[in-house]
Amino acid sequence: MSKLRVNAFTLSLDGYGAGPDQNLQNPLGIGGESLHRWFVDTRTFRNMVLGQDGGTTDADESFAARSFENVGAWILGRNMFGPIRGEWPDETWKGWWGDNPPYHVPVFVLTHFKRAPITMEGGTTFHFVTDGIHSALEQARSAAGGKDVRVGGGVSTVRRYLQEKLIDTMHLAISPMLLGTGEHLLAGLDMVKLGYRCTEQVATALATHVIIDRA
Repeated sequence: MSKLRVNAFTLSLDGYGAGPDQNLQNPLGIGGESLHRWFVDTRTFRNMVLGQDGGTTDADESFAARSFENVGAWILGRNMFGPIRGEWPDETWKGWWGDNPPYHVPVFVLTHFKRAPITMEGGTTFHFVTDGIHSALEQARSAAGGKDVRVGGGVSTVRRYLQEKLIDTMHLAISPMLLGTGEHLLAGLDMVKLGYRCTEQVATALATHVIIDRA
C-alpha cells in the first residue's frame, strides 16, 4: 500500500529543522546547512543531487539511499521550491536545483498562488497546488501510481501533515549541533496522542537516525 513518508529530514539537537532568516543566500536559514553534514558526503547525495561518483557507503548512506526508494511523487512547501513570496512575479524561477532536479518524478508544491506546471529534465514536473494539503496528497498519490509519496518539507508542511495524522512513517536525522532558534518541528505536537512511536534508532558520528511510525 502506498505510504506518505518523510525521509532524511534533519533536525538540530534542540529540534529545529531550519535556521532563522531564510533567504536566497541561506535557503535553510542561518546555520541550517551545517545540519546536513551526514548527508552531503553520502554516495546517494553525490550521485542524485550533484551527479558525481564516490561518497560514503556507511550507515548514513544506507538511510540516504532508503529515502529515495519506491518514491513515486513528492510534496513540497513553497519555501522548499524557492525564496519568492506572494504572487509569482514571472516564470523565471524554476527551483533551487537547476535544469535537472533530483526528484525525477512529479512534485506537488503547496502555494496560495496559481502557476502553470513546469516540466524539467530527468522526469521532474512541478505542479502548483492552491487548494490545500489534502488536495496535494490526493494528486500526488494519483501521480505516484501505487508508489509512496514523500513529503520533502519544509518544517511547516511536515507539521501540517503530522497534525492530520497523515504521515505513515518519518525518518529524522538528529544532528549533534544546536541552532538556538529557527523553525521547530515538534513544538506543541503530542506525538503519542497522534499515534506515533519510535521503531528504529541508529547512531553515527554525524547523526542519530530515528524512524517514527504511525501505529
